[in-house]
Amino acid sequence: MLTPESQKTENTIRWSSSLAFILTATGTAVGLGNIWRFTFVAGENGGGLFVFFYLLTVLLVALPIMIAELVAGRRGRGSPTQVVTRLIKESRTGNAWMVIGVLSVFIPYIGIAYYSVVSGWIIDYLVIFAGSGGFEGGGDQMTARFDGLMASPVRLLFWHALFMAMVTLIVSRGLQSGVEMAAKIIMPALFIMLIGLVIYAAFAGDFARAVAFLFKPDFSKMSSQIIVLAVGQAFFSLAIGIGALMTFGSYLDEKTSLPKAAGLIAFADTLVAILAGLAIFPLVFSNNLAANEGPGLIFITLPTAFAQMPGGYFIGTAFFVLLFFAALTTGIGTMEPVVAWLTKKNISRSLAALLVGVSAWFIGAIVALSFNLLGAVHPLTFLKGFKEMGIFEVTDFLIASVLLPVNGLFIVLFVGWAIPKAVIETEFHHVGRLFNTWRFFIRFVAPIAIMVILISSLSAL
Repeated sequence: MLTPESQKTENTIRWSSSLAFILTATGTAVGLGNIWRFTFVAGENGGGLFVFFYLLTVLLVALPIMIAELVAGRRGRGSPTQVVTRLIKESRTGNAWMVIGVLSVFIPYIGIAYYSVVSGWIIDYLVIFAGSGGFEGGGDQMTARFDGLMASPVRLLFWHALFMAMVTLIVSRGLQSGVEMAAKIIMPALFIMLIGLVIYAAFAGDFARAVAFLFKPDFSKMSSQIIVLAVGQAFFSLAIGIGALMTFGSYLDEKTSLPKAAGLIAFADTLVAILAGLAIFPLVFSNNLAANEGPGLIFITLPTAFAQMPGGYFIGTAFFVLLFFAALTTGIGTMEPVVAWLTKKNISRSLAALLVGVSAWFIGAIVALSFNLLGAVHPLTFLKGFKEMGIFEVTDFLIASVLLPVNGLFIVLFVGWAIPKAVIETEFHHVGRLFNTWRFFIRFVAPIAIMVILISSLSAL
C-alpha cells in the first residue's frame, strides 16, 4: 500500500505555502467563465433565480467534487495518470478507472487550445481599446467591430499565438518560479481591479437595479432549463473535471485541510462571479442596454456602454485588463496537468511546456480559422444536433457539456465507491460528521446532479 511518506520520494514538488496553492487554484477556476459566461448566462436566465440555483449547486455539489479531486491528487501524488494508477493499485480495483487519468490530460490539452483563441479576443480588445483611446459608436458599430475580428485570420492567429506563448513561458518556469509567481501577482491585482470596478459601478451605474436583478429570485419563472444551466455553470466556472485540482492536490503537504482549501477556492471563485455581475449590470442598466444579449454582452454591449459614459476609456481599459488577467491564470492552470504528465516521462519541464504550447497552438489555429476560412466546415453533420455547428461550437460543446461532466462523474464514482473508505479517511484531518456528510454527497447527490447535466445536454441535440 502506498503511504504519504513513501509517495514523497515519487513527487517532491510542493507548494511554497498554502496561500500560494489557494491563489493558483483560484486563478485556474477564475476565468472567462466567471466574468464573461456567468454574466451573460445570468442575464439570459432571470438573474436572481439563476444565481440562487448557482450558489446552491456550488455548496451542495461542486464543493464536494472539488474535495474529491484534491483527495485523489494528494493520495496518489503525481500527474493525473499516475494518481489514478496508484489509487487503482492501492484500492485493488479495476483498470477501467484509468479513463479518469486519460481524460484529465486530454481535456486540458484540448481545452487550452481553444481557450487560447477566445483569450486572444480579449488581448485584441485590450490593445486596440487602450491604444485608440476607446471605441466610439453604438451597438451596430460594436457588432461590426467584433465581426471584423472574427473575419480576420491574421489577427485571430496572432493573438492566439501571443497568449499561448505567455502561458507556455510561465508554465515552463516551474511550479514556484512560474505558476505560483504569476498567481501571487495576478490574483491580488484581479481582486483589487474588480472591487474598484464595483465601487465605480455603485456610483456611476444603476446599482440598486443590478442588486435586485442578481439577488431577488422570481420563483414564478422557475424552469428546468434555468436549474440545469445553473448547475452546468457551477461545474464550468470551478474547473471541475479538467485535472487541474487533481494535479494541484498532488503538490499539497499532509498538513493542509482539504475541505478548508476547497471551501476557500469555491468561495473566492464564486465571489469573483458575483462581483463581476455587480460591476457589469449597473453599467448595462444605467445606459438602457439589454442584460440578455448573450455572449455579446462583453464584446458588444459593454463596449457600447463604455462609449457612452464619462471616463469610459479608463473604465473600459481596466475591465479588459481584468479579463486578460482572468484568462491568463486559467490558461496557466489548464496547461499544468498536461505538462506535469509529460515531465513524468523524463522530459524536462521547459521542453514539455514547449511541446504542449506548440502542438496546442496548431489545434487552436484550426478552431480560430473556423470563424472565417473554415467557416463552412461542419465536422459532425452526420449527427442531428451538430449539423449547424462549426469546429469551435463542436469543440466547446464536447469539452464543456460532455467530457467535463463525464470525467467529473467518473471521479466521484471512483472516489466515492471504488476507493475504500479507510483510504479516503487518511486524507481528512478530522473524521466525523463533516467526512460522513461529504461522503454522502459525493456518493449520491453529485452523481445524480452530473447525470442531470449530461442528459439535458445530450437531449438538447
